[in-house]
Amino acid sequence: MENKYQYFKRDISWLSFNYRVLLEAGDSKLPVYERINFISIYSSNLEEFYKIRVADHRAVASGVTRGDEESVQSAIQLLDEINNEVNRQLEDRIRIFENHILPDLKKNHIIFYQGHDVASFHREYIRNFFREEIFPFLQPVPVSKDKIVSFLRDNRLYLAVRLYLHGTTAKDPNHVQYFVMKLPYSKVPRFIELPKHEDYYYIMYIEDIIKANIGMIFPGYEVDNSYCIKISRDADILIDDNASTADIVEQVKKKVKKRKIGAVCRFVYDRAMPTDFLEYLIDAFNINRDELVPGDKHLNLEDLRHLPNPSKALKKIEKPKPMRLTCLNERSSIFDYVKQKDLLLHYPYHSFEHFIHFLYEAVHDPNTREILITQYRAAENSAVINTLISAARNGKKVTVFVELKARFDEENNLTTAEMMKAAGIKIIYSLPGLKVHAKVALVRRKINDMPEDIAYIGTGNFNEKTATLYADCGLFTCNHKITHDLYTLFRTLQGKEYPKFHTLLVARFNLIPELNKLIDREIELAQKGKGGRIILKMNALQDTAMINRLYEASEQGVQIDLIIRGICCLIPNQPYSKNIRITRIVDSFLEHARIWYFGNNGHPKIYCGSPDWMRRNLYRRIEAVTPILDLDIQQEIIEMLNIQLSGNIKACFVDEHLNNLFKTKRNIDPIRAQYAFYNYLKKKNEIPM
Repeated sequence: MENKYQYFKRDISWLSFNYRVLLEAGDSKLPVYERINFISIYSSNLEEFYKIRVADHRAVASGVTRGDEESVQSAIQLLDEINNEVNRQLEDRIRIFENHILPDLKKNHIIFYQGHDVASFHREYIRNFFREEIFPFLQPVPVSKDKIVSFLRDNRLYLAVRLYLHGTTAKDPNHVQYFVMKLPYSKVPRFIELPKHEDYYYIMYIEDIIKANIGMIFPGYEVDNSYCIKISRDADILIDDNASTADIVEQVKKKVKKRKIGAVCRFVYDRAMPTDFLEYLIDAFNINRDELVPGDKHLNLEDLRHLPNPSKALKKIEKPKPMRLTCLNERSSIFDYVKQKDLLLHYPYHSFEHFIHFLYEAVHDPNTREILITQYRAAENSAVINTLISAARNGKKVTVFVELKARFDEENNLTTAEMMKAAGIKIIYSLPGLKVHAKVALVRRKINDMPEDIAYIGTGNFNEKTATLYADCGLFTCNHKITHDLYTLFRTLQGKEYPKFHTLLVARFNLIPELNKLIDREIELAQKGKGGRIILKMNALQDTAMINRLYEASEQGVQIDLIIRGICCLIPNQPYSKNIRITRIVDSFLEHARIWYFGNNGHPKIYCGSPDWMRRNLYRRIEAVTPILDLDIQQEIIEMLNIQLSGNIKACFVDEHLNNLFKTKRNIDPIRAQYAFYNYLKKKNEIPM
């Protein structure tokens, strides 16, 4: 039977999200350096997208099987769609940067040179700077079609140069030579501040300084032209799902080292490069033509986050500062508070120091028997890890589940795991065939022979750095049913029992059946005329089985709001989705929390936890979701959802064409959701709990 439902393609939907990030760079109401930072984020996102998703599709297109059931033809077609959309977006990126950001910098007395045609009063300084600070670190390498003499490193900028001997012409192929030079970023900054002139500050790219003085590098030659190029390499690490835990550790150690020499998945070049120059490089470096991506004159714009701001008059945006809860001052016991009432923290509006204090209290509490925690992405020099090490050295039993397969954090996770192991912490490594993505911690206590465990279930990693950037939440509770389920989960991770969960929803066990029951309940209410209601806040919605359930609910009259930052494969505004709306919020913080609301006829059921509704989260990972049972916290979450749905400044609807349609602001008060929710929490914090 043919499926009447349709879905957006995952990667095209993601590109729609990344384009929404780029649109922030065009918002003239934001400080100019904030807009520059959004171009950096957009570019960094795109780089990772090519390293992982595009690399996977290229592998399939070339006949390599990569897990998902994708045909060679569909992979080829999708790659064409991706390249077309990316090229369209890059045109907008150029327009925003050249027509808006550069002029705004100039209005603020900052000249950002975009080529080597600089003012005469800077030329001598640039020559001297090149000779003294850059030239000693340049190593031109000849390029030949006959043999590969240079390996292009992943995501490094190179200058490709074409030149010919004095007395000959560039038109004679027998006298033309090609070289590549890696830009010496480790020795010299990408952006060079030049001497101030009159009331203006000046900044220049290092590659433009090199181009302006390139004749010094090749004496006896005439330089025809030079252009920047870069390679993106496949960064995915494929682990044998049938391997033992010990083998997984060894595989990760070996394959992480090979990531930088992975297969080429993108060759980016200055689109001004002549065709014959490009053809030569394609042949010399054995580049497939479907890997070609035309770029700007300046590549690696993710580096713009490091652009110097020499003007004290140009202020950064005042973002909400993490607040400490008045009910938990430095001398307060989180254990005593949570014993009386559940506690929900909202990062980055609330300080992550509260979680650190929770661990610190467990270290020094004589009633603590054991600390159990998962680690997916830890910060470097992590206060969380250091506190756990202190606990072990203080004689506490500490068990940490370390997920080695956290992409791009494999090395850091290995290093921190070995450090914790050396301190006496029990380390449990990745499970074969699974990722553990749950963000959970459990402090096991016993007072007068009675257990008084405290559980923490969150939506974000135990990482104090990302906790200042990502909008997440985490629940502390002493609820016995939840703490018992969480201990069962940790025992499961150690392979000690087949679990049965009564309150927590855990992927691969009871999550899908319970979600289906919750949706069925809203459908039943809608059919009885009692108004079914669902609000789902997530990073991504991809699983077609769950999308089908939402389509079915919509057809039965259930009103559904989706607050989804990234991938959303559900198509709105169709006959089967007429009651579904998709809201996307992109602002100062990265929306990362997963919160699910089911109306339940006026007695809402609300959940928060780690999974998105992606196939990988629902079927190939261990994820943990907790119900919110405290009525005050329920109301707080409902208030947050209402604020986000009513937001009309940084929120937009996603339509059936994947367009980001900003919500109208006519005749209604402007609401910037993240800042409005911060103010709500701040006001609530001023009233003692």
